Amino acid sequence: MNVQALPMKRFVNHHGDITLPLPGWAEPNILRTLYTDMLTARTYDYKAVALQRTGQLGTYPSHLGAEAIGVAIGRALTRQDVFIPYYRDMPAMWVRGIAMEKNLQYWGGDERGSHFDFDDEPDSRCRDLPFCVPIATQCTHAVGVAAALKIEGNHNAALVTCGDGATSKGDFLESINCAGAWNLPLVFVVNNNQWAISVPRKLQCAADYLSEKAKGAGIKGITVDGNDVVAIYDTILQALDRARKGKGPTLIEAISYRLSDHTTADDASRYRSDDELQQAWKYDPIERHKSFLMSQGLWDEHKENKALEESKATVEQAVQRYLALSPQPPESGFDYLYETLPKELHPQRDALINKAMRMQGGKHE
Repeated sequence: MNVQALPMKRFVNHHGDITLPLPGWAEPNILRTLYTDMLTARTYDYKAVALQRTGQLGTYPSHLGAEAIGVAIGRALTRQDVFIPYYRDMPAMWVRGIAMEKNLQYWGGDERGSHFDFDDEPDSRCRDLPFCVPIATQCTHAVGVAAALKIEGNHNAALVTCGDGATSKGDFLESINCAGAWNLPLVFVVNNNQWAISVPRKLQCAADYLSEKAKGAGIKGITVDGNDVVAIYDTILQALDRARKGKGPTLIEAISYRLSDHTTADDASRYRSDDELQQAWKYDPIERHKSFLMSQGLWDEHKENKALEESKATVEQAVQRYLALSPQPPESGFDYLYETLPKELHPQRDALINKAMRMQGGKHE
């Protein structure tokens, strides 16, 4: 199945040509910002993989090819909304206002990377959940969050993400069913990147679109070109607006392609052909949006070079902050395991602290 031939919402094709009149919000500054956001997200991705390969980061899930989806999510959500991410969502979290080094901490095995506030509002209350590695379980969490938002009555929305593989799990199907039955202010965004680790999309579901699963739950479903940042951003804006107005949940299937291995522990060449990968690069969301901006006179090589320099500087600063962090204390393995540590584990925690102090000559950070 040629996914690019499927009818889906799209404003800009892979040549950078406009195929539909642009939405009203599509002003030059916004369009340029979406591009520079994607550029920085990709710069970060390359650096994170390099850190993993040199032993400075744990197993890392690249978001190569999904930058448009993440950036659109991050820009569409308000600070009052709640984001429930899956593991490939660094671009959304960073654009949303979470410090870049928090992502490095998380994949570096530091529990402090799961606790954050908005970077530009140190005293703010960020209710976003940390990354979820188990497949689709975050969808059930999102239902609970959205139910709480509805009870609060402040007209805020929740947005949860997952991959195409997650849509085959009961957690996902139960979640969209519950969201529909309860008319929750919740948006599901499925990054259909064609591969659930080594299982291709065609073996996961016989339906033409994953968005068709919305019908059984009685909610709105839409398929959008996830390589067109204009289309995915517009779709998410509309879905969040519906949710905030009490018009119910939406399931968005964003068609993309995973241009990387599943994680740095994977070798995708063992299950997909190089020809397929090279074909997918023709639909690269960043090159598409750059071509579009160039054709509209909104971008040039001078701006490109400046944006690349700024992206590299932003990423490098985050990396240096990450590398300069003091190690987390060993007892954090207890502190982040329970909301309230069971009393029977207190002696073990104290013993670990005492051992660490002896090893450090009586000092404990």
